[in-house]
Amino acid sequence: MINLVLFGPPGAGKGTQSSYLSRAYQLVHLSTGEILRDEIAAGTEIGHKAKDIIARGELVPDTMVIDLIQLKLDKNPSAKGFLFDGFPRTVPQALALDKLLVHYGRNVSAMLSLEVTKEVLIARLMGRGTTSGRSDDADRRIIENRIEVYREKTEPLIKYYKDAGKYEAVNGEGSVEDITGRLKECIDRLPKNKKETYS
Repeated sequence: MINLVLFGPPGAGKGTQSSYLSRAYQLVHLSTGEILRDEIAAGTEIGHKAKDIIARGELVPDTMVIDLIQLKLDKNPSAKGFLFDGFPRTVPQALALDKLLVHYGRNVSAMLSLEVTKEVLIARLMGRGTTSGRSDDADRRIIENRIEVYREKTEPLIKYYKDAGKYEAVNGEGSVEDITGRLKECIDRLPKNKKETYS
């Protein structure tokens, strides 16, 4: 059983790589970005709140994201594992995720961090903005703010997972296939954890 956190700044390629890895290892892909966009498209109360926050390039509050993640965990009790894409983004979220997983007899196997330079990130996001229809991908100022928010609020997660012995830095530049290969090498080195029972 493998439970992975795929980590990296906006434009690092988390969504693309998550699609490949979730199929290769039969993991349930949980993308907070996709979950939130679904809520926005459905016009739910949480979707309306999230829309304004995302448009400013800011992070959605922890409580909102954690509630959505718990709903997804509840719906997949027999999953072989989960791939968390875009979550956790803060240390409090990581602590909440650990607590949630203990409830299901699971734990995080590793945090795989895609390392990409700022200029490559901006180029990727601006390019994506021409086809995605996402306003936060089309404005360089918003993109730079998203990257800055990431640096300030999410990089402390690196220390959190390093201290837990679960951090793996992965070069996130190059072809999609090369990056996938590097990620698979890291995953294949991980012990395959059996589901544990907690009292």
